[in-house]
Formats: sequence, structure tokens, C-alpha cells
Amino acid sequence: MSKERHDEYMARMTAEEKLIASEKQIGGNHYKDRVIQPIDYIVKNNLDFLEGNVVKYITRWREKGGIEDLKKARQYIDFLIKKEVEKSK
Repeated sequence: MSKERHDEYMARMTAEEKLIASEKQIGGNHYKDRVIQPIDYIVKNNLDFLEGNVVKYITRWREKGGIEDLKKARQYIDFLIKKEVEKSK
């Protein structure tokens, strides 16, 4: 069984489903006042898991996790650096 890629899934969704998905937040309201939802930015820019988590934690750190979210963002940046360094060897 082949897995559907995220971009294929998003293309298949209707405009209404996309709107509902990006406007519905489960577990808090730390993104509600953002002009651009992190998930929309991540998807539209084809960011991978590591990059997406950096965006997520940097976006919400003041409203949700404070210094802990900054540390999480830094950890994902460190993962990215390690991945890129290993790729260049």
C-alpha cells in the first residue's frame, strides 16, 4: 500500500476542508491572532518536519511555552545543522 504524499492530500481537499482545518485549533488558542497560521506557512513553503517544528515553536513561544519552546526550537535547529553537516561529508 502506497502512502499519499501531503501535497497530494492537500490538493485533494476542498477549499472548505482546507479552511476549516487551518482555522480549527485543538488544545489552546496560542495561534488564533496570527495573520498566517504556522501550518499554512509550513505547507505552502514545503518545509520538512524539522523546519516546521522550528516555525511552530518560534511562533508560539510567547503565548504558550516560553523559554521551553525556544529551547525546543533550538533543538530542532541543531538537528537541522547536524543533518546538513552529515550530508556535506
